[in-house]
Amino acid sequence: MIPFQYNPDTVTRTLQAQGAGGAGEDRLEALRLKGPPRETWRFDVELDAADQLEPVAGAAPMAGAGLFGALSALETAVYPTSAQLVEENRMASNGMLEITPVEAPLLVLVLGRRRVLPVRITDLTVTEEAYDGELNPIRAKAGLSVRTLTVDDVGHSHKAGALYLRYQQSKEQFAALIGYGPTTVGYTRI
Repeated sequence: MIPFQYNPDTVTRTLQAQGAGGAGEDRLEALRLKGPPRETWRFDVELDAADQLEPVAGAAPMAGAGLFGALSALETAVYPTSAQLVEENRMASNGMLEITPVEAPLLVLVLGRRRVLPVRITDLTVTEEAYDGELNPIRAKAGLSVRTLTVDDVGHSHKAGALYLRYQQSKEQFAALIGYGPTTVGYTRI
């Protein structure tokens, strides 16, 4: 769990339709969709440990760690664990190959109660902007790019697939509330 201290100022989403045909697509396939779109999200997360510098009654002291814990949690979401790396090395030393890598923990992006979706971090940029006396970062900005995991990526039986379906169904329900849906274009129902 990595709670954001502040709401992002801007969230950029990109949806890339998954058409049935490729280049030189047949006219009969032009309106067919082979699966959910590839959806990517881009936003900046601002982190500030200034509140942690002042001792709070009843709270455990951060021992001068600044934002190291929050930044480490974000960063380790894009690595295999050290235990996995050690095990891969052990297996390689014994002449064994890993056929299927170990599954990473499921990351869930929560942007309000209507947008709860499974994601994979595709890009993470951290800019540390201020430090305490021990060079622990106390103010930072993390630029995140994530891709929504769909049922095409994980299947229908995986918990990420179920989360994705709820996310898509929520969109469909809200579109229907204002008269839009899969058979409408602009303001005219076809």
